[in-house]
Amino acid sequence: MAVFTPVSLDDLIDWMPQFNLGKPLAIKGIASGIENSNFFLTTETGEYVLTIFEKLTFAQLPFYLHLMRHLAERGVLVPVPIANHRGEIIHSLHGKPASIVTKLEGSSQMSPEPVHCAEVGAMLAKMHLAGQDFGIRQPNLRAIDWWQATTPVVLPYIPESQQHLLRAEMHAQEAFAASEIYHQLPKGPVHADLFRNNVMFDGERLTGFFDFYFAGCDTWLFDVAVTVNDWCIDLESGALDEPRVRALLDAYHVVRPFNEAERQGWQPMLQAGALRFWLSRLYDFYMPRKAEMLTPHDPGHFERILRQRIEHPVPVLY
Repeated sequence: MAVFTPVSLDDLIDWMPQFNLGKPLAIKGIASGIENSNFFLTTETGEYVLTIFEKLTFAQLPFYLHLMRHLAERGVLVPVPIANHRGEIIHSLHGKPASIVTKLEGSSQMSPEPVHCAEVGAMLAKMHLAGQDFGIRQPNLRAIDWWQATTPVVLPYIPESQQHLLRAEMHAQEAFAASEIYHQLPKGPVHADLFRNNVMFDGERLTGFFDFYFAGCDTWLFDVAVTVNDWCIDLESGALDEPRVRALLDAYHVVRPFNEAERQGWQPMLQAGALRFWLSRLYDFYMPRKAEMLTPHDPGHFERILRQRIEHPVPVLY
């Protein structure tokens, strides 16, 4: 993602011998995203991804990295963390937490068709089921508690029409989170950031989900909503594309059927998925961090999506 902490080949000469990966041959920063410092790392044994964590702590990281290992062991297509000679998968580089994971084959599908959305839906359901017996529990750190803390921070920076929208949606989401329907929603580990650029394809074949560093325990429906809000929309307007929505939801439902509470909660949860990313993009836009490489995101994109979800009925789950 953005490079906040530069890493050179010279930095790796004394660091890499703890792994069975051979000598480092090349390292290249990845200029997308805004949370961690990520690099493509080439060694004598192959290609990997090196991440230096800029916000997550050593205490928080076991959830993310052990979840990836847990899912991989159960057939979910995700990067596998690389252990050092002592069996550790959480490392330290430049005084910060770091990891190396396998690099997935293929490329991101940025213009998905229904066939791609069906692949994503089926694998997402498989991931949710595979995570049920994961032993570490950590909340989604960008859930409603974070929304409540962040809303008063960004409100002074935005015009009155956006302030009204943000306050109204926060009120609606607080009511939804307190409802009986919400408390009946199935929960477990979720990816929480399954955008098009976090999934790899080889043609129409899905080769893996990656970037689990927003993962946490939340409702599975929230994960589905976040995914639909990126994979199944017209990017300019934010409007849902029903053939893609249907393909993703039907494929998910075959693997892990939705229940009645999820059917009733689908509309507000799609709004919740839009609100979460509108808020985070507002925060990053008005309070940016310095980085060597940084790709800013337009907050207006998720404002449009949120307005679309509020103003237009959404396709039913099943």
